[in-house]
Amino acid sequence: MYQVDEQIVHPMHGAGVIEEIIEKKINGVSRLYYVIKLSIGGMTVMVPVDSAEEIGIRNLIGVDRADQILSMFGTVEIDMTTNWNKRYRENVMRIKSGDMEEVVKVIKGLLVRERDHGLSTGERKMLLTAKQILISEVVLVKGLTYDAVEREILMQVDAVQVDAVTV
Repeated sequence: MYQVDEQIVHPMHGAGVIEEIIEKKINGVSRLYYVIKLSIGGMTVMVPVDSAEEIGIRNLIGVDRADQILSMFGTVEIDMTTNWNKRYRENVMRIKSGDMEEVVKVIKGLLVRERDHGLSTGERKMLLTAKQILISEVVLVKGLTYDAVEREILMQVDAVQVDAVTV
């Protein structure tokens, strides 16, 4: 069980700090909830304590892993289908996995697609969400600003000749 003031990551919302653990009765059922203040945007999320693992709540990555993740933007290969619906569903699954490598693939793939073809409103929102998830964690782990991390990502993606695989 996580404790108050512990930094954690929610796979769909990003990194934050557990502000409190409260008992709340919803639909006649009393449960314990983590109240998580997200580091980006100041949003608060409540997660049932007994479902936290199933949802994918996890500890922050370390500094070394954060460096590895950031350096992946220059080397990770992207594989995105040209079919919008399929690509969208695949990207949602990558984000929900909570795996930062998968989130990097989403971000890089959408940045390349934005540069080459433009993005729909839905994919633009997904790109923003994926960047916030990744950047919120790196900001907490490395003590950098949101803008500094975002600039690093964009520089790496722009510096690489991308041979995106389309299916």
